[in-house]
Amino acid sequence: MSLYTRLEQRLERNSDDAGPVRGEFSLLRIGMIWLAANLVVTTLLTGTLFIPEVDYGLVILLIIVGTLIGAVVLVLVGNIGTRTGLPTMALTRGPFGTRGSLLPVTANVVILMGWSWVQAMLAGIALDFLVFSVTGVSMPVLWAVVCQTIVVILAIFGHEGIARIEPWLAALMLAIMAYIFFVAFTTFTPAEYNAIPEAPTIYTPILVLDVVIATAISWTVLSADFNRFARDSKAGIVGSGIGYSLSTIISMSLGATAFAFVILSGGEAIPFDPVSIIEPLGWPLAIVIFVSVMATNTMVVYGMVTTVVNAVPGTRVKFLPTALILGAISIIGATFFGLLNQFTAFLVTIGALFAPVFAIMIADYYIVKRGAYTPAILDARGGGRYWYLAGVNWAAVASWLVGAVLVYLLTYVWPVSPIGATIPGFAVTFVLYLLLSLRERSAHPAEPSRHLARTAEDTPRQARA
Repeated sequence: MSLYTRLEQRLERNSDDAGPVRGEFSLLRIGMIWLAANLVVTTLLTGTLFIPEVDYGLVILLIIVGTLIGAVVLVLVGNIGTRTGLPTMALTRGPFGTRGSLLPVTANVVILMGWSWVQAMLAGIALDFLVFSVTGVSMPVLWAVVCQTIVVILAIFGHEGIARIEPWLAALMLAIMAYIFFVAFTTFTPAEYNAIPEAPTIYTPILVLDVVIATAISWTVLSADFNRFARDSKAGIVGSGIGYSLSTIISMSLGATAFAFVILSGGEAIPFDPVSIIEPLGWPLAIVIFVSVMATNTMVVYGMVTTVVNAVPGTRVKFLPTALILGAISIIGATFFGLLNQFTAFLVTIGALFAPVFAIMIADYYIVKRGAYTPAILDARGGGRYWYLAGVNWAAVASWLVGAVLVYLLTYVWPVSPIGATIPGFAVTFVLYLLLSLRERSAHPAEPSRHLARTAEDTPRQARA
């Protein structure tokens, strides 16, 4: 039996192929997975965008508040995965319909592919700094390809492999981050950081809050993918809520602090440039950036594969060949370094596309469907509650379009909202979808909540801790 065949069979046994799964991961394990997930270079470098445009102390407060707001959305969507056994994009069949769900599914694959490219590039730049400091040879594109190749290899071992490696990566990153914070605050006092004069250009406090919330929205596309492996709702909600919140607050605050450190040191502070903060803080920060990409991009590639494998119910799309194909595309795309100049626009796009999607998902599951999806969500045939009109729920599609356009307008055309664009877009979409779905809700009786891996339509599977 070939290595390929053995790996493919192992992935199928561990429930990484299509269909609902029954999870057994503890609260601690879910927490460690999410802790490692967002101790990531993109989150860290996002913090560099806010200084000195907004006061340092206010930036830290906005990071905390925005993270906690975004975490509410993340855990609510993740809990649907825990209760049903389905990944995030498969759950969009509930509100969007069996065919309509292909709209957010397609957008998700594109967004995750963009994440994987950006993070691989940043890891390549960090690794190139280390190599250049020793050899004098600079090849950032090559190192980006090397980093993403390692990520793809890790991702093809599925959720079981991720669960084994993520806690170790998290522990390593936290230790090095603690050292960097120690250096930063023993070199300059907190009062000196707060005394950095503001230089407002693009970022305002409201835009900072919006970007922080958008970071949580970007991670919510994977929330049910991993929380479906939690043993119960408590493990999923508490584990992901604490793990995500801590990792985001630590990473983004570290980025803001490191950037302020560069300013106070008299260095050249270039936003979203890893080299400008690596040079004064040295190899520990470069190692954090490299390891963080290994931890996070592995989850991103896994999420892309899970999305495609579960895109159409009733199909038998294999995990391993899908991982190899998408992995190859992610490696090639990691050479397009021009994408780094578009990161803020990329985050806004994520917020515009997916904040409305998650508003619809939360409203549909918890209110319209009364906390239960039936086994019909696994049926690819026409008919049933999730078929709507020719497989598409146009109420969800219309609500999504209104929400996405509103977020875009409040960001670029009428930036007058006192609470940014993401929160109003989410709220309007949530209310609009509920109003359009009142008739559908009243037409169906409440169904008992059940885990879909236990239904007669699908043989129960065990996800191993």
